[in-house]
Order: sequence, then structure tokens, then C-alpha cells
Amino acid sequence: MTLKTGLDCLNDPLLNKGTAFSTEERIQYQLEGLIPPIIETIEQQAARIEHQISSLPSAIHKHQLLTNLYNENRTLYYYMVTKNVTEYLPIIYTPTIGDAVMSYHTDYTAPDDALFIDAFAPEQLTTTLQNYANNHTNIDMIIVTDGEGVLGIGDWGVNGVKIAIGKLAVYTVAAGLAPERVLPIIIDAGTNNEVLLNDPRYLGHKRPRLSETAYDNFIASFVDAIKTTFPNAILHWEDFGRANASRILQNYRHKICTFNDDIQGTGAMVVAAALATINVSKIPLSKQKIIIFGAGTAGIGIADQLSGELMRETGLSFEEAKKQFYLVDRAGLVLDNMSDLTIGQTKYAHSPADWEGTSTKTLEQLVELIQPTMLIGCSGVAGAFTEHLIRKMAAHTERPAILPLSNPTKLAEATAEDLINWTDGKALIVTGSPSKPVVFQDTTYEIGQANNALLYPGLGLGAVVTRSKYITDGMLAAASKAVANQISAVKPGAALLPHVSTLRETSRQVAIAVANQAISEKLHQVEMDNVTTAVELEMWQPTYKGV
Repeated sequence: MTLKTGLDCLNDPLLNKGTAFSTEERIQYQLEGLIPPIIETIEQQAARIEHQISSLPSAIHKHQLLTNLYNENRTLYYYMVTKNVTEYLPIIYTPTIGDAVMSYHTDYTAPDDALFIDAFAPEQLTTTLQNYANNHTNIDMIIVTDGEGVLGIGDWGVNGVKIAIGKLAVYTVAAGLAPERVLPIIIDAGTNNEVLLNDPRYLGHKRPRLSETAYDNFIASFVDAIKTTFPNAILHWEDFGRANASRILQNYRHKICTFNDDIQGTGAMVVAAALATINVSKIPLSKQKIIIFGAGTAGIGIADQLSGELMRETGLSFEEAKKQFYLVDRAGLVLDNMSDLTIGQTKYAHSPADWEGTSTKTLEQLVELIQPTMLIGCSGVAGAFTEHLIRKMAAHTERPAILPLSNPTKLAEATAEDLINWTDGKALIVTGSPSKPVVFQDTTYEIGQANNALLYPGLGLGAVVTRSKYITDGMLAAASKAVANQISAVKPGAALLPHVSTLRETSRQVAIAVANQAISEKLHQVEMDNVTTAVELEMWQPTYKGV
């Protein structure tokens, strides 16, 4: 676009510098009088915004202020978040993003550079994508959601667009994907949320969700249209309903460069956490007995990634490897005679004959029967890991690995403080949301967070750098190991995973590992002399450049 007036600069968040426009730029773009006369540095601008944020009463108010900044000055927004990543990451994404999703239709002010696709009007699909492509040509990364399975809060329809926006912001903060080369997409396929259906302010179709056949047909058209309009883009699926998520991944993972963070990213992040606990407990993966409480999209993804790592380590077949995994859902242990099992649940379902005469209905009964060495929670059931249950587990395992991963914090299966106290400091803990250090018997326990932000940005960057044809299990495994290798937890109480303050460096290391793996699997479509250099050159920095 040819810039004609200073307003073009001020109204484009990718170009706007606000009070940082130089004297020469103000003259060239006719900005005199349109902004205050004082010229500020980005540091001075950031100090003002930091002061404004510090005075706000709640996380959601801070989220809204940062969203306004995102829509006004994208460079300053990313400078701010990158500089204050430990404090601001929970504000722009989990856990605050959950509240932002639920209030999106009441708080809406701007589309946040997202693309809204109407699944009830498939004939408009090509035109809709082209409308965006007319102004945004070189897209490397697309996050798409239909808002059916948002975090632990369920179906929020079009409101789920906030997830795609927030997650892409993390890509930029962590891995340096340039903000003009990412695209958040929401597919409006209806909603079954009665609150939204009855709210006149809701911004999506007030219609039930599409049937499976109509839905699958639309997704097929969507994938084809994306390949045509944005041929270099990686397609990242986020927060779909668990049945749709599994089916979409199964249908497309070997056809395009794509992945599902809820399934594969969560699974790979838990592999990193599991490897970290194993480094301390010295119980090899081949000897672990693993209960996964929550057999939805995330639980299946965790089982897939852990069983895949086990098979790579030992040479076991899947049928042999899956015996070490016990998936538990609302009805208890997942058994193959249960009705309405998803494809993923069917893979890990146990035979009822193996449990004849025993009750498998409750998690506590299963902990007593199985005597797990690792307990993973991705259920969204707050407080499910009770004191009695945890003490039972600790009684038969010297260093029990306990991972309450559900987020936001209010949905966590247990708190780190309780787990430390109930196990006399022996538990190896990784949580899903940020957790404060815990002091027990003069030892301070730093709690690692299994934050997918430590993994998926580097995974995506590694795939972008190599123009990988696909994202494979090998690339996910490389990402897991790269995260786990950032920490050497030898000091008592040391965190088992990298701190979010290391996000940029961790993402760089993950991207290098993933890119090397893609090359070793001959999936790359560009040649490079030095992978590290290629990764570093791709990492955008939030600094002002010429307009």
C-alpha cells in the first residue's frame, strides 16, 4: 500500500510508532500536529505503559489495555511483553485469556487483525481468504480454532478467536515470528453454548454446531483454500472439540504441514516434563506406570507422545508400550466395552477381562490397584488429586512424579504446595499454570510449569525455517528433548523445567533441534549452510524500523 498521509501510519499497528516517529518521518509523512511534538524512545514509551498497567486493579483490565496497545502499535506491544515476559505472559495468554474469551462478545471493540470465517456460507470461503490476502501476503503461521474446546471452559464459539490471537502473540514473543506473517482464524461453525445462543450481544451465529458430515466437508474445503491462498503457511489447530480435533489431525497431518497443539504440543511438553522427572527419580520410562486422568484431546496427546518416546527408546511395539498407560475419564478407567469412545481412547482402552472382580470407577481405587509412578492430570476437575490419594501414591513410590496440568489455576487437580506437604517434599511436580515457590522444611521448591509456550513456538519456527513438508513425531520428540535439556535439576528443590523468563532462548534451542530433525528426515524444502544462523536470522526483534 502506498502511504498518502500520516494517518496511514498512525492507523496501521504494524507501522505506527506513536511518539517515536523521528523529525524526518514526521515531515515525510505529514505527521506534524497529529501527535505530540516530543520525540520519545521505545523505552520511554514502554515506561509509560508499564505505569498504566501497574495501576490497574485486575489481570483482565491489564489484558484489555495490552489488547488496545496491540491494535495501535504492534512493535511497542511486543517490546513490552518481551521485556516483561514473566509478568505479562499470563496476562496475554493463560490464565487470563480464559476470562477474555468469556467476555469477548460484551467487550468487543476491534477485530484484532483476525479473520472470521463463516462455515454456514462455504461459498464465501475463497473470497473471505482473498480479502485478507490482499493486504497480508507472506503468511508463515496460521492458528485456527472453532472455539468448541477452549482451555478448560468449553464451547465459546466465535469468542474463541481470542485464543488464536493470544497464542500467535506467544509465537512472536517467544520465537520471533514476525507479526505481519501470522494469521489468527476463527471458524464460526455455530455453538452449543446456551448462554451465547440466548445473548443478543453474541457476535457469532446463534445456531447449533454443524453436523459431523457438514463440518468435515467444510474443513476439507478450508484446508484446500488455505493451501491455495497461503501456500507457505503452517496450519496450527487449537481448541477444537476433542472428537473433531483428533479426526482433523488424523486426516491432514500426513498431507500438509500441520499440527494440533492441544494433542501434539501438550503431549510433547509433557514428554519434556516426564524426561525431567526421570532425570531425578532414575526410574526409566520403560519402568514407569502412568495414570493419565482426563482422556480428552490433551490426555490422548500426552499418551501418544509418551508411548511414542517409549517405543523409540526400547523398540517396543505399540501394543506392548500401551500397557504402561492407564487413561481415566469420568466413568473411570477407559475400557474397550464402553460406548462412544473416541479413536484415541479406543487405542488405549483396557480389556474388562483384565480387571474382572475389581472396581475401576474412581481414581483413588485405580491408584491403589495400579501403584503408579507418574500421575498426570488434564481433566479440568479441580482438587481431583486428594490428600488421601496422593499419600497412597507416595507410600509405594520414593519420588512420585505428579503433574496437575489443568489450567487455569482454578481447575488444577492439586496445588504444588499441597503436593509438597502431602509427600514430605518427595514429589516431583510440574504444574500447568504458574505456581509460587513452596518452602518445606527449610528447602525452597521452585515449581516448573509445563507451559506449551516453552515448546510450540520453537517447533513452529523450526518448521518455518526449513519449510518442512510435515511436522512429524520425530520433530516433536526433538522439541521435547530440547526443552528438557535446558535444565539440570541437581539442586534440591530446583525447577524441573525452564522458567518462562528463558522463553526466547528456549525457543531458539527448540527451533534449532526441530530444524535439524526435519533436515535429517529429509522434510526440508530449503537448503541452508548453518541451521543456528538460519534460525537466529528468522527471529524478529521488536525494534522500530523505517516506515
